[in-house]
Amino acid sequence: MGYSGGADSTALVHLLHSIGVDIVAAHLHHGMRDEADEEMRRCAEFCDSLGVPIVTGRADVPRMAKELGVGIEEAGREARYNFFRQAAFQTECDWVATGHTQDDHIETVLFHMARGTGLAGLAGIPEVREGIIRPLLPFTRAELREYCETNNFWFHDDPANSEIDLSRVRLRERVIPEFEKVHPGFRAGILRLSESAQEDEAFLNGLAAQILERAEIQLNGSLNFITRDCEMAFSRAELAHAPDVLRRRALRLAVQYLGGKLSYDQADTWSSEILGRDNSSFTSDQPSVILEIKEDSLTLRQAAIDQPFRFHLTIPGETESEVFGWKLVAQDWDVEDYKRIPASLDAVIDREKTKGELFFRSVQDGDKILPLGGTGHKKIADIYQEMGLTLAARRRLPIICDMVGPIWIPGGRMDDRVKITPQTNRALRLSFEPLHPVQKS
Repeated sequence: MGYSGGADSTALVHLLHSIGVDIVAAHLHHGMRDEADEEMRRCAEFCDSLGVPIVTGRADVPRMAKELGVGIEEAGREARYNFFRQAAFQTECDWVATGHTQDDHIETVLFHMARGTGLAGLAGIPEVREGIIRPLLPFTRAELREYCETNNFWFHDDPANSEIDLSRVRLRERVIPEFEKVHPGFRAGILRLSESAQEDEAFLNGLAAQILERAEIQLNGSLNFITRDCEMAFSRAELAHAPDVLRRRALRLAVQYLGGKLSYDQADTWSSEILGRDNSSFTSDQPSVILEIKEDSLTLRQAAIDQPFRFHLTIPGETESEVFGWKLVAQDWDVEDYKRIPASLDAVIDREKTKGELFFRSVQDGDKILPLGGTGHKKIADIYQEMGLTLAARRRLPIICDMVGPIWIPGGRMDDRVKITPQTNRALRLSFEPLHPVQKS
């Protein structure tokens, strides 16, 4: 859990510990104040008094802000969340908990309103999202400060919380008090607005997801699982028939699923292009997602290019790729049970005809294979074309090789030189499967 040493996170450390939650505190030194060294020491001391383990880190937030071209607030937030996620991974924690309060929630809604926002912005800070939980949202800063003072806990006040030039401080010190003068029930009203926006957002997202599900076009046939996380395709006509508001929302959902961000203006432009007649291509904000609109379909894919790979194949056993979501299984097999459906995701080969250790790698220029029963070699690039694989699938699909060259393309062809014959004494079955099969409802 994130632990800055402020009253909010100090209360969170104690509350979670007191109810028996197994926690690890994570404290990041932002490299901005001389007193931060002493604060880090006091944080470690407080955790030690509770018997709570703590991990610490350092970041140069001013340098990050300059390099990223963003403000100190945004750079600090980026540094903290990166550190929290790394700490959670290293300590095998399932969740990252932060000390966001009801005040933070209200300030966030107002900040989004000032910039111009839709329902998602009015919904404010979610209680749970992307592995992050915020247990203190029902409580105000004043309540948590009182909790710490009543229990005589050490905590510090970040001087940045009084710097009026910072957006959130200006909202806190000047804007919110004026709203409370206009209407004493202002805070409760913002909370009702946020709750309503959350409900409407969830409902509309559900409708948009249904549209995407109806319009989806399966890519790469039986190998669709290898690019499920990086590309998707939809019927242009199906999306064109959807109401504008849901089509825009569906596009934003799809881009978010692929790890990208789509502004309101971009979503509006993309949505309008779907209704047009021309083919076109667009790129979202960083992290980038590319949209390609064709006559009958549109494809969304991550702009990042996968790097070539080469790894040893475990025999017998399983070789897994968490990155691409597949596994290769190799096992000794009955020589008599060698027949397989052409282009299936498993093959049985003559192990004694392979040369050296088996391994798998990505395709390389000039790769060829002698298809089973064929009379001449064929380029793997041409086989990929026949299989109808997308560019992303071609980069991700592992080719099984020995020291001579490729011997099997999962979902494609097997090399004739490793086929089972009456003289085969030792057979090996290779199968290619999704690492996490999709559960059908």
